[in-house]
Amino acid sequence: MSLPEKIRAIAFRSLNARVLLAMAAILSLSFLAFQFVSERIEAKFLNPMFDDFDELELRSALNAYAGSGKNALHEYMTSLDTTFGGSHYILDASGVDLYSGVDRSALLPPAPLHKSRTKAHGFWIITHRSVDGKYWFAATGQIPRTHISTFLPYYFIVIGATGILGWLAWIGIVSPIRKIAAIIAVFGQGNLSLRIHSRREDEVGQLGRSFNQMAERLERLIVSERRLLADISHELRSPLARLKFAVKLARTSEDSKAALDRIERDINRITLLVTEIIEMTSIEDDPAAQEMASVPLQEIIDEVARDCSLEADFHGCTIAVEGALTRPVTGNRELLRRAVENVVRNGIRYSPQDSTIRLTLSEDGQNALVEVRDYGPGVPPESLSRIFDSFFRVEDARVSTGGGSGLGLSIAKRAVQLHNGSIEAENASPGLRIRITIPFCAASPLNLS
Repeated sequence: MSLPEKIRAIAFRSLNARVLLAMAAILSLSFLAFQFVSERIEAKFLNPMFDDFDELELRSALNAYAGSGKNALHEYMTSLDTTFGGSHYILDASGVDLYSGVDRSALLPPAPLHKSRTKAHGFWIITHRSVDGKYWFAATGQIPRTHISTFLPYYFIVIGATGILGWLAWIGIVSPIRKIAAIIAVFGQGNLSLRIHSRREDEVGQLGRSFNQMAERLERLIVSERRLLADISHELRSPLARLKFAVKLARTSEDSKAALDRIERDINRITLLVTEIIEMTSIEDDPAAQEMASVPLQEIIDEVARDCSLEADFHGCTIAVEGALTRPVTGNRELLRRAVENVVRNGIRYSPQDSTIRLTLSEDGQNALVEVRDYGPGVPPESLSRIFDSFFRVEDARVSTGGGSGLGLSIAKRAVQLHNGSIEAENASPGLRIRITIPFCAASPLNLS
């Protein structure tokens, strides 16, 4: 790579260099635009005004010449020389000076022009013909030479302004973006807790907020995945160990049926665990890809109550739905069904004989409220805040044959949060009450008649 190519590569890799190049380009374009506008103003406004001055001077000179002769003309033209600089003449149609008789036709423009403003050979030349075409007003003078020192203050002003603008661009744009890039680099190395703290409302602030949102989701997914893998390994260890023992027992024991029943129970437990893991992963995988629509939550709850009634009958309890919801919610029907069903099945699992799982429906302003209350043993107060964690189960439930995998309430929580809702649990003495809150969508009330 040649040296100019290396310089260009370095320049375009640096945002600061790009900003400086952009500012230089803007200044250059501004100069060209200013020059173009100046020329347009000069041609459209100044030159016509100077033409009027030339016409006035021509008439005044001719009046002086007609009234008092050559001496008056010479006196008037001398006053013009003194006032404006250069030399001023009144010529006849052929270009001969009326006062001196010298042929100055070289100053006149080629036909058919009747006026001109030109620069040639270091001189400026102005000509203006009378209306009747008999006389010309001509003026000429040397173009003054300018030294670079004349414009040095202006150059310094431009350089200073460019430097200040570059510094402001560095402070306001380049430096914050470099800090964001440094934070992203450290975040990519594994420090998932890093965030960008900015109160700016512009694009740089939006970039920081977008990164924070991405970082929050990535951290949540990565931490959840690590925790999930650890919990899966823990949860699979026990049934796999029992399976290994049951296989040995089936080979050596005379009562192979009991061993096969144990194998079947552990296989069913592993199958349930894998199913719920897949279900939870599908919720976390890409929430934005979930199909959202206006969903009648009342119908979902009635459907869950019907589907779970057989399981409730098997456990010797019943399900009762009280209240009604008149407005739909925005969400995914299947995810909402899973959330409510998992909470109801959790209540069935721990409900005593001849008890009722009550689903109470109500509305609170812009939210739908769903309460699921059972009359089981409840949850120790110190465990209430953890029952929605993956694989968490109260110790009594872990040793119970009816205990689940510990993912049902976690799935419910994640599904509810995906719908911008909340879920919480409290002891109802007796039993457990789980309250689900889902925002209504902006739609008219459902017609339930």
